[in-house]
Amino acid sequence: MVDVTVMGAGAFGLSVAWSCLQRGASVRVIEPHGVGAGASGGIVGALAPHTPENWNDKKEFQFQSLIKAEGFWAEVEATGGLSSGYGRTGRLQPILNNRGLELARAREQSAANLWRGHASWAVIRQESAGEWVPNAPTGFVIHDTLSARMHPRMACAALAAAIRAKGGEIVPSGLQEGAVVWATGWQGLVSLSDDMGRMVGNGVKGQAVLLELDRPNLPQIFADSVHIVPHVDGTIAIGSTSEREFENPTSTDDQIDAVLERAFAAMPVLKSAKVLERWAGVRPRAKSRAPMLGPHPLRQGAFIANGGFKIGFGMAPKVGDVMAQLILDGTDVIPPDFHPKASL
Repeated sequence: MVDVTVMGAGAFGLSVAWSCLQRGASVRVIEPHGVGAGASGGIVGALAPHTPENWNDKKEFQFQSLIKAEGFWAEVEATGGLSSGYGRTGRLQPILNNRGLELARAREQSAANLWRGHASWAVIRQESAGEWVPNAPTGFVIHDTLSARMHPRMACAALAAAIRAKGGEIVPSGLQEGAVVWATGWQGLVSLSDDMGRMVGNGVKGQAVLLELDRPNLPQIFADSVHIVPHVDGTIAIGSTSEREFENPTSTDDQIDAVLERAFAAMPVLKSAKVLERWAGVRPRAKSRAPMLGPHPLRQGAFIANGGFKIGFGMAPKVGDVMAQLILDGTDVIPPDFHPKASL
């Protein structure tokens, strides 16, 4: 018999399993479709913070997770022997007008307080950023050093390898023993909504493109609502769309072509890069827009870790930690807005 059974092998499920193993629990992960089969098997991997203003529990939780990430992924890689593609390479954002410049400078000051010296948000001249910089009409860009990137598929594989090296199981089927954690992505949120008789979460489709261009140590770009993320393996990810309504969860269409054109406008150097892959998947979004973490509302002795939406990998190190504390020690340090009841 195992102490913890985790249903689902995406970012949240694997992180919870890993954190429980580190605390000495025996763990079984059940995933019939394979590691990273859902949205966690995507290609973008932008670990980007919220703006440093109007601070709340969600922003603080994400901040702590992003700071925790470097040590988290280093230990995962050392244990399992596989790279996650993690790198805290920062991010550049163009400033489009004088109002944006005023806001960016105000956030520069608030980041100094809220990020507590762990990272910086700076307004710099476009030319000082070098050649890898988006066009900025004002001549200024934002450079933050909190943003990082990892390769979602590599990260899932690295976590799986670490879990197995630590003695955990990852199997396509098996008994649900011990404390059961439901980390079943958007289908899990839809199923829970059906069981509850009300909408507590759903899926939002996203499409992305992977280009062949070797810029592994350069910062990610966020311009015109598009993420441009250089990866360690010589690729660059471009994403993504946000589609509330869709028929085929894995099909791509002209919506991603429009995203790609916006990326080309921001960074013309990308135009000559070869397209390696077009990807589509559905991300789990809880009704509250925050992750859904805590006791399961319908299953005695069970738990939920879901609703990562666009920030699942950025939240994952902290999610694993707080869920392991709750499951194994009974210590609840999860923000109240994250509890499943907040979405009911």
